[in-house]
Amino acid sequence: MRAFDFSPLFRSTVGFDRLFDLVDSYAEQSAGYPPYNIERSDETHYRITVAVAGFAEKDLNVEVREGVLSVTGKRDEGDKSEDKGFLYQGIAGRAFERRFQLAEHVEVRDAKLENGLLHIDLERVIPEEKKPRQIPINGPALKTIEGRAHAA
Repeated sequence: MRAFDFSPLFRSTVGFDRLFDLVDSYAEQSAGYPPYNIERSDETHYRITVAVAGFAEKDLNVEVREGVLSVTGKRDEGDKSEDKGFLYQGIAGRAFERRFQLAEHVEVRDAKLENGLLHIDLERVIPEEKKPRQIPINGPALKTIEGRAHAA
């Protein structure tokens, strides 16, 4: 169920439908599983860390499509916990999909699994034509008059 009705805005805006879809998809996402962090190490480098305890590399998939980073996890049917006789199971192993909308020019550089945490490194790569550049100011050239001073 959608919490916001954007229909009045559609009458007076053009080209913002992707933004409205983004807000809708954010509202539909499950808020709690799996937990994640988003870190910024400097102006151009970011890291998303997703807690994926109980998942192996073969159970995880990281994909970028049309500016959306998707992290999915699904364990093999052979890993079912029903046969293991748990008295208490606090580590969730259910399938998940977590999506992150990437800003323009943000690229995924690396993904690695360490100690139950999936680290995804991102970098904002701004093309040369979009970077600010210094424009030299050309003033009028001053002309010097050469000559010798005459002694009287």
